[in-house]
Formats: sequence, structure tokens, C-alpha cells
Amino acid sequence: MKPAEFQEAADGYRAASDMASAAKDTVENQISAGIRNQLKGEAAGAALRELKELGKDFHYAQTECALAGTALNGFAYDMAAAKRKLEAALEDARVAGCTVGADGSVTFPAGGEEVDGKVPEGGTVSASASSTDATANAIEQQAIHQHPNPNFGKAIGFANRIGDALKEAADADAKWAPKLRALKADDDLVVSGRDWTDVKSDTDGVVKGADAYARSLPKPPKDGDPELVAHWWADLTDEQKAAYVSLHPDSIGAMDGLPATVRDEANRVVLAESRAGYQDKLDAWTGKEPDRYAPYISPVTGREVKGARIETEEWKEWNRKKEALEGRIRGMDAIQSRFDRTGTDGLPEAYLLGFDPEGKGHDGKVVIANGNPDTADHTGIYVPGTGTLLPDIQKDMGRGEILWHETNRYAQGQKVSTITWFDYDAPLQAKPFEKGGGLFPEAMSDEWAAKGGPGLSHFLDGNLEAHRMASGNTHLGHTTLMGHSYGTTLIGDAAKSRVWPEGALPVDDVIAVGSPGMQAKRAADLGIPQGHMWAEQGGGNDAAVRIGGKYLAGLGDDWTIPTDPEFGANIMESDAGDHGAFWDEGSTSLRNQALVMAGQYDKVTLE
Repeated sequence: MKPAEFQEAADGYRAASDMASAAKDTVENQISAGIRNQLKGEAAGAALRELKELGKDFHYAQTECALAGTALNGFAYDMAAAKRKLEAALEDARVAGCTVGADGSVTFPAGGEEVDGKVPEGGTVSASASSTDATANAIEQQAIHQHPNPNFGKAIGFANRIGDALKEAADADAKWAPKLRALKADDDLVVSGRDWTDVKSDTDGVVKGADAYARSLPKPPKDGDPELVAHWWADLTDEQKAAYVSLHPDSIGAMDGLPATVRDEANRVVLAESRAGYQDKLDAWTGKEPDRYAPYISPVTGREVKGARIETEEWKEWNRKKEALEGRIRGMDAIQSRFDRTGTDGLPEAYLLGFDPEGKGHDGKVVIANGNPDTADHTGIYVPGTGTLLPDIQKDMGRGEILWHETNRYAQGQKVSTITWFDYDAPLQAKPFEKGGGLFPEAMSDEWAAKGGPGLSHFLDGNLEAHRMASGNTHLGHTTLMGHSYGTTLIGDAAKSRVWPEGALPVDDVIAVGSPGMQAKRAADLGIPQGHMWAEQGGGNDAAVRIGGKYLAGLGDDWTIPTDPEFGANIMESDAGDHGAFWDEGSTSLRNQALVMAGQYDKVTLE
């Protein structure tokens, strides 16, 4: 019944978690990054492999120690509630003139009206929890009414309250003891997928047990308003912040307005747990492979054709699910690969600002930054277009890295962050009958952009608030929002989704690359200031995308797209040979994008 001791232990585990976090960051973002940036060869490669495993150890220790601290705080909270009840019962018994023994028994004094010339004697009752049995309670009440000493009834009440408090404490002990024992790690230095599966199980157990403790924490704003979220987080204590991250990493990682460091910490846990979980699913599914081939039955004769075999429908369905699982794992490994490239050619640390293996429409969700956007002087946010999926996210993350390198070249020593934002259900097909589609591909409809636009708008508000909190509202930096192909349509819908008093999108510049239309006739209709709307066009199939969006899909308003003079954009020079070549290294198109992101407007070359 000493909750303070467990709170002190929780503080110790939280401190250990913080130390492991700092060690992980040092290993991954300083030591390993330094080796990648300066050293080559077998020795460097071997060192990096060992350091990667060490970083995994620290990450696992960070997560489990934080969870242990939260579990101990949950236990202490339950024990504190029981202790308060016990202390209240003891104090009330003392005031009533009763004495409580070490075993919880209550001795009451003589009292009441004289019987046969004597005041009814005092006595002692044993501590026992209140009964839930109606008959037993009735018998107890009858005994109290029949007893000549009124202090007897009081003592019974005190004894029951003491018994209830002790039972509550015993129940808390019984509930938390196995959960705390479950946090014991394997006795090795290899962090495997099984370990992260165990972390997920541990977390679920602690969440269930810490229900009362969690309810005591200050609640986040119900509507998720980024400004309110930012201030809510700033007002939490270190213990409360640690509790939220350890209990609900998925929710915290997805919360716009929180610091990039916090979202990254939470989402890396979600990534590790998801990677382990999907590997378990794949292993289990692989073991269920049905026969791939069956004899071919002629539709003419109805007889088996000797030597001819065909793939079974059962196997095809099994293989489709297997490939889907493999694809999601491939996407998750691509994210980890980005973490592992920190330091290569000066590439800064990565921040995973959003992750969900399923996401909206089962496409997945990846929001990843190169460099910390909260402290950057220049932030570029790239929105990909049609066909974007978690399994193939490497391409779009790669474009974010290319943009960082190029923008950093022109930033004159200022800090740069580039973000790949993929948090919408992107259309799957851009051509008729492509990828299982019909005559009218999904990219011809604004439906996907209309649904995804508000999410992008919300993220941008969160990006602004996180930067505002980090800078003390003294330097909000320069932000550029860039979309490619259908991503530009989504940007248009994001701008149109804003209502009073939100105002325009909280960005300084907008770049539309290979745009089929932004659901507006003029940049001004989207709240984009004159001179701060930019556009690029390419050759080859890029013309088909722009013309198709303009005349067939109607993604521009009144058949107007950003590269039309009447839209009001600065049309930048571009040497992109096709729809996907805007980020070719050394290209004019890439250079102009970077100059806008670095705020070097006077150096941008226009058509």
C-alpha cells in the first residue's frame, strides 16, 4: 500500500527508456550516419551491420521500458485509489472512537442505552469485504439493528470499508503482477519479429489493465484541431506524454499538430509491430499453399487432356493474397531502408510522421520527412498521384530524397526538410482497362481527390502548428506544397475544402507538376497568392495526362489546367521527357522545383 514506491520505479523505467532512445538516435543518426557519409569498404559495411543491430536493441529497450513505466504507473494509480479508501476508513474509525488492529479488525467502545443497569460493552469485528449476496447483507443488517450498542454497526461499516480497500489492492496486485512479468525480454541480444509481436501483446495487456489510469489523463481535443492538439500536448507532464505514446502509438503517430519527434517515435513502434505481424501472417499463409496445377479438362470432350495441366483458381486466389502480404512487407522494408540510409551523401535523419499498413482504401499510409520539418527553414511537401500504394512507396520516397538533396544545394546553409505525403486512397488506374479497371479509369474521377483533400489540409495545419510550437511562434519558415499528376488535383480539393475562418492553405508556394487539373480555373480561386503558383509540363505521355485531364476527365474547371496561361501560374522550364521524368538528377525541371522550395525565386527559369 505504498504507491509512491511504484511511481518511483516507473520514473526509473521512463528514464531508462529516455536513455535508450538517446542511445538509439546517437547510433543511427550520428555514428552510423557519419560512417555512411565518410567511409567505404568491407570494414565500414561490417560496422554498419553491427550498429544496425545495436540500434534495434536500443529501440526495443526504449519501447519496453516505457511500457513498463506506464504499467507501474497504472498499478500505482490503482493502489493509490485503494489506499485513499483505506485511509478514509481508518480516519473515520478514529473519529468514531474505534481502534483498527494490524489485521484490519475494528474494536468499538461501549455505548448505547443501559441494559439491566449497564452500558452495552464494546467489542471487535473482523475486516471483511462487503458481500454481494442479498441474503448475507440482510442478515448483517438484522444483526446491526438487534445489537444494543450502536457502535457495533459503525464498526461493521468501517470493517467492510477496510476489507473492500484491501480487496481492491489485492485485486490490483493480481491484475498487474502477470502483466509486469510479461514484460520480461528474451535473454539474448537479437531483436526479432517475435519480440515485436510480443511487444504488441504486452501493450494490449497494459492498455486493458490501465483503463482507470488512462481515464485520469487529460483527454486530447475531440475534433483533433491541430492548434488545440499542439497546446494539449505542450501542457502534459513527461509522465503523461510517455503514457500516451506507450499505450496508443498508432493514435499519437497519426495526430496532426504534435512534434515530429513524437510522431516519429510512435510510428516507428507501429512500423516494427506491423512488420512483425505481417510476417507472421505471411508465414502462416505460405503454409497453406494448395496444389498449383490440376489436369486440364477439355471443354469440348469433357475429358482430361493427357499431359496438359492448368493453374487452379484456388491457387491463384492463394497467390494473390500472398503477393498482397509480400507487397506490404516490401513497403515497410523500404521505410526501414530509408532509416538505414541516413548520412549517405549527407542525407539527414528521417521522421516517420504517419504510418498505417492498411491506410485509407487498403492502399497503406506513409508520411515521411527527410530532416525535421518543425525546425526547418524550408519545407517541401510532395503529394504523389495515381497508382500510389504502400508496396511501391520506394519510388515516391526516393523523389522526396532527391528533392532534399537538390533543395539543400540552393538553401544557402539553411535547414531543409522534404516530406512525402501519402495518406489518401489514390486512384489505381490512369488508362482504360489498366490494372483490372474498365473503360473509364479511376483517375478520370475527382472522387478520390475530394475524399483525400481534407486530410491533406488538416496535415498542413498540423505542420504549421508543430513548427509554431517548436519556434516559439517566432519563425514559421517557408513551406512549398507540390503535387504530381493526380496529386495536384488533390491539392486543389484540399484548398477548396477549407471553410471560414480557416483561410487559404497554410503554405507559401504551390507547384503543380504534370497536372491534369486542380478543380479550379485560376490559382486565385484556390487562395494561392499571385506569383506563388508554379507549374511544369513534360513531353511524351505527360501530354496525354494533361490533355486527358483537361478535355476528357474534366479535372480542371472550365477546361483549364495549371499549365494554361489563364490559370495564372508561373510556367517553369522543364526538360522532362515523360510524365515520370521531372526528378531526373541534373534536370532543369528538378532544379526549378528546388529553387522554389529554397525561396530562390529570382533564379527560377520560366518558359
